[in-house]
Order: sequence, then structure tokens, then C-alpha cells
Amino acid sequence: MDIQMDMEKLYNERMDRYWKANHNEKPDKVPFRPFAAEAVGAFYGLNSQQVTHDVEQGMEAIIKMCREFDIDATVVNMVYVWTGLTEAYGTKYFGVPGIDLDVHESFQYREPKNDDEAWMRADEYDRFIENPVEFTMNVWAPRMSKYFEPPGAENTWKNNLAWLKGGIGWLYYGMKIGTQIQRMKNEAGTVSCLKGALKAPFDILADKFRGFRGISYDMHRQPEKVLKATEAVAPHMLNNALLDADPAKKVPISHWMHRGATGFFSEDIFKKFYWPTLREITEEIWKAGYQTIYYAEGKWGKNLKYFLELPEKSIIFHCDKDDIFEVHRVLGRKFAISGGVPNDMLAYGKPEDIKKRVKEVIETVGKDGGFLLDAEAIMQQDTKRENFKAMAEACAEYGVYKN
Repeated sequence: MDIQMDMEKLYNERMDRYWKANHNEKPDKVPFRPFAAEAVGAFYGLNSQQVTHDVEQGMEAIIKMCREFDIDATVVNMVYVWTGLTEAYGTKYFGVPGIDLDVHESFQYREPKNDDEAWMRADEYDRFIENPVEFTMNVWAPRMSKYFEPPGAENTWKNNLAWLKGGIGWLYYGMKIGTQIQRMKNEAGTVSCLKGALKAPFDILADKFRGFRGISYDMHRQPEKVLKATEAVAPHMLNNALLDADPAKKVPISHWMHRGATGFFSEDIFKKFYWPTLREITEEIWKAGYQTIYYAEGKWGKNLKYFLELPEKSIIFHCDKDDIFEVHRVLGRKFAISGGVPNDMLAYGKPEDIKKRVKEVIETVGKDGGFLLDAEAIMQQDTKRENFKAMAEACAEYGVYKN
């Protein structure tokens, strides 16, 4: 009973710390909020194949990490491609360790090589715009699956089993996530740091429907249809984000950001195609009482200024390849910032390098609060255990605010 009460107290302290930092306030200390994926498995003797195929092992490793490294908040399972689900559906757009890749490689997204292989063709915008759900179920799903048959085709036993097993997989995985949230709380006093998921409408088109090449052509050949498609899918992205959001409104909604990074398209493209619907959705999420983590993969440089249009505290900006000190200069007065430790340093550096970096970031970006310590990007199997430990220790050593 005393242990459980201690865990409850620890959890509440960490939730308060996490909430304040997310809202650009100064908590008692800088929260340690690592987004660790295959790295967690590697810490406890598991390869990428094992954590991808066996969700039980992957989640158990998360619990061990939370206990060992005094994690304030983290993701219930950052290796979110569980093959018990994706292989049940016969998903084609993932390369999976142990099936398509070496057992030590991380899962990979597969881009369509040409328009004939795209999950949505260039001449199918009108149907998509008219009803994105109908298109997704009747056209997209059969194309992205090895087993689904489109309407009008002869039914097969593989089609029936795929829908059945996929449904069972969703139920099982959803229950495992709920159980994991409680285990993290009760056994480690750790906060599950995300609830609900958003993707920018443009990213949905570029990542899951047209592919990078397809969307690149379409913005020049049929720009108005691309715009109408982002507008058509926007209500569904908002609904998807809110349906699974935290009922207590304490933890933010996740948003992994891709094609708006400066390495893909120009600022004009960002301003015209990427930003309008994303801004509208983010504002609606904020009106509903939730924050959004902008997990900005890559560099966003000259596009950072557009985020200042959002309501104060509505987002937490996660810094990947941008200069975090410049990000703090531009965004820090309105929004919390997370990140700080380069992944190549975690893979190739030494513990003393990590501690020096953590101290520098906390004393500048985290000086007045509104900062959460993490790696620049999701930590994979090349993260050295001793460097991860050094990051945790440095956060505890340098991250305490002296009031």
C-alpha cells in the first residue's frame, strides 16, 4: 500500500511538472521526456524484429526503462508498427524487420515508385474530394493491402480473414495501450505523454495517398485540386485527433510533421498548401481544450514564423534538425520547446559530451521553464545505453529550478 501511495505521489508530481512545462511555465525541474523506440529494446537485449513483432516484449521494455532511468513522461510504445496488426491487414507501405529487412533494422515507409503504384492516382482527386472516407475504404484500402478485395471483385477467404484479424488486432492493441498507461503509472510513476493523433492534411496526401513524387507533380499540374483535397480531409483529421484525446485534457495530442520541412518544398508551397488547414485544425484543437505537440522532423527554419500565428501555449514545438537556440529565440516567448540532444551524439559521443550538451541547453533554452529534455529525433537502436543514462542523470543534476 505504501509503495502504491508513493507511486501515486510520484505520478502526480510528474504530471504537474509535465503540464507546466508543456504550457511554457516553470515547474520544479525540467521534465525528462524521451521518445525512445528501438533503443528501448536494445537496452534490454531485444532486436528490432522482436519489438516490432512482439508488442508484449516491447511494452515490457518500456516499463523497465521508466523504472531504471526515472522517466517523467514517455510514449507507451514508440515502435508503433506492430505486425500483429499490419501483417493481418497485409499492409504494403511498411518494410518490416525480419520480413522485408534485416532483424536489426527499423521499420521503413515505402514510397510509390511511380503514379501507377500510388495508393491514389492523379486522376482520382474528384472522387477523393467528394468523399474521402468512401475513397479510403473502397479504393485506397484494397490497393495498400495484400489481401483486401475492392467492391465488385470476387470475394476471397483472404479478404475475409484480413478484415477479421485486423479488427481483432485493433481491439487487442487498443486494450494493450490502455493497460500500458496504467502500468506506467502504477509501476513506475511515469506519465503517458501523448493521447490522440493528428496528421496535417497535406502530409496525409503526400505520405499515404499520392506519395512525394505524386504530390510534387500535382501541386504544379492541378494545384486547386490539391487544395480542395486538403480541405476535404481536414475535418476527418480534426475528428481523429479529438476522438482519442485525453478526457482529462492533461496530455497533448501528437502530430508528426513531415512535408512542411524546408528540405522538401519552398516557403511558398508551405504557405499555400501545408499551413492553412493545419493552422485551422490546431486552433480548433486548442479551442476544445487540448495542446498539440508539433514534432517537427527535419528543418523548419524559415517556416517557424508562421507558427507564431497560433494561440499562445497551443503547441509544444519539438526541435529536430533546427538550431534549438534559434528556435527558442523565435518561438520561446509563446510556446514550450522540447528536444536538445543530437541523435548522432547519442550514437557516437561519450557520456561527458551528453552531459555538457544537456547543461548548455537547460541553461539557455530551459532557463525560464517551458522546456522538456529529449533527443532531437526518435531514438533508435544505435543509441548507446551509457549516453541515454548520461542524459537522464544530467537532467536530474542540472534541471532543478532554484526558486
